[in-house]
Amino acid sequence: MKSLISYIILLILIHSNHYMVSTEGAEELPAPVVDLAGNNLRKGIRYYILPLIRGRGGGVTLSSTRNKTCPLSVVQAPFELQNGLPLTFSPVKTIEKGGFIRESTDLNIKFSAASICVQSTVWKLDQYDESSKQYFITTGGVEGKPGQETISNWFKIEKYQSDYKLVFCPTVCNFCKVMCRDVGIFFEDGKRRLALSDTPFVVMFKKV
Repeated sequence: MKSLISYIILLILIHSNHYMVSTEGAEELPAPVVDLAGNNLRKGIRYYILPLIRGRGGGVTLSSTRNKTCPLSVVQAPFELQNGLPLTFSPVKTIEKGGFIRESTDLNIKFSAASICVQSTVWKLDQYDESSKQYFITTGGVEGKPGQETISNWFKIEKYQSDYKLVFCPTVCNFCKVMCRDVGIFFEDGKRRLALSDTPFVVMFKKV
């Protein structure tokens, strides 16, 4: 009888130890970002980035600024009924099958549109602008290739209360010193330019 009890206890211990090993190191994934229809955002699918607050401009698009044709700047369309241009999102790595875009995850944002400039339409953080004291979002970034040389090309979608905001806070380079700021709107020459800000541009996503 004692041997039978000892055998049962041994089986329980082995099973418990196997469970602990199999779950050890399991990482809880960030929540998927959802669009207006409540569906998860996916890699490579085209979406519009729209403002949550209506009546203050339209979706995100491209525009020349300061009488410069290239590179094109990332701006908010002036009128509410304008959806802007379609965009795609590419996370630094695809965590699971389906390619969900998850909160607080490094990703490239790219306009799915032709450009008059001989440059990519991938978003990047431009160098500090002394005249306006701003860091503007422009295009001409590199898609993929995470590391020090592409540090300015990575953005995140983060939860903001029950909605979303865009953030520049790349973690693709372990030894790089980076700033972490929200992406907001800066008014310049009648245009709504996307730039780093203390006031976030609260957004939602609409599938094209």
